[in-house]
Amino acid sequence: MSEDGIPCLWMRGGTSKGAYFLARDLPYDPEVRNNLLLKIMGSPDARQIDGIGGADPLTSKVAVLSPPSRDDADVDYLFLQVFVDQALVSDAQGCGNILAGVGPAAIERGLVAATGDETQVRIHMVNSGEIALARIQTPGGKVSYAGSTEIAGVPGTHAAVPLLFLNIAGSMCGSQLPTGNAVDVIDGVDCTLIDNGMPCVIMRAADFGLTGKEAREDLEAMTDIKDRIEAIRLKAGPMMNLGDVEKASVPKMTLVSAPDQGGAIATRSFIPHRVHASVGVFAAITVATATRIAGSPAAELWQPPADGRYRVEHPTGDMEVFLDIAEDGTIRGAGNVRTARKLFDGKVFAK
Repeated sequence: MSEDGIPCLWMRGGTSKGAYFLARDLPYDPEVRNNLLLKIMGSPDARQIDGIGGADPLTSKVAVLSPPSRDDADVDYLFLQVFVDQALVSDAQGCGNILAGVGPAAIERGLVAATGDETQVRIHMVNSGEIALARIQTPGGKVSYAGSTEIAGVPGTHAAVPLLFLNIAGSMCGSQLPTGNAVDVIDGVDCTLIDNGMPCVIMRAADFGLTGKEAREDLEAMTDIKDRIEAIRLKAGPMMNLGDVEKASVPKMTLVSAPDQGGAIATRSFIPHRVHASVGVFAAITVATATRIAGSPAAELWQPPADGRYRVEHPTGDMEVFLDIAEDGTIRGAGNVRTARKLFDGKVFAK
């Protein structure tokens, strides 16, 4: 199969890039499929020189699309993280950035029919079992990627892809606060163990002697701090009902500090071993949720933004998050706006 090439749609989704495949074009057996994806991406190799991966976790991602397996969805979406320098493909988490390209890809591949100038696509996120609603611009019955929406970390403007998530609390951990506590102390550090779409461990940057405004490259070089954070992560995994997370890509480790660019809170995220150039969609939603939990480091540091826009700051800008908050303070739903762009459509080959 790989000698003849495999149909592949290469897209930017949010601040990530990935290969979008139809499930029918990949091996059914997960182990065989994952070995093929490693070859396609060029892993394990720090440069991914023999594949299409971009030598960064944010550009070594895969979306597998298939007809819906449930009545309340239009398409099934399985996210796979292909590690760069390890022979590992993980389905342990979802990806809200790659999700932004799922609606357009599903229409491009004929899994979903365009309906008028805008098409709503109900996406079953197989990794978590939840549904996301995406609105795709389809003037004349074709996907349009052109528009005036700008997102931090992506140059230029593109068509907006609004995303709404419902019932994502405890997506992997079983509950929003898997330990039942606003704060757990691990290795002397106050941690909020939380999952509202993405399992995260949220800690004050100051507790590591940091300002929380450090550049990505500077944090990457701080091996002693990265070792401390990893030690906390390994202890947090079982506490979050995630089991042994030594080889897992969750939980994400997030340092928070007071905002200084007009947002609600500032973040530096480890995903989990590399420093994120921005912040993941579900991680941003989870951090925003943490700002509403009394006693948590995030609630202590957040500031009500003057413009009313709930923006989560990150190394290359900020990400706006929408929270649907009930009268009792619980969060019923959350969402944000991403963009996507088709980069190429063709066949990819594996050795």
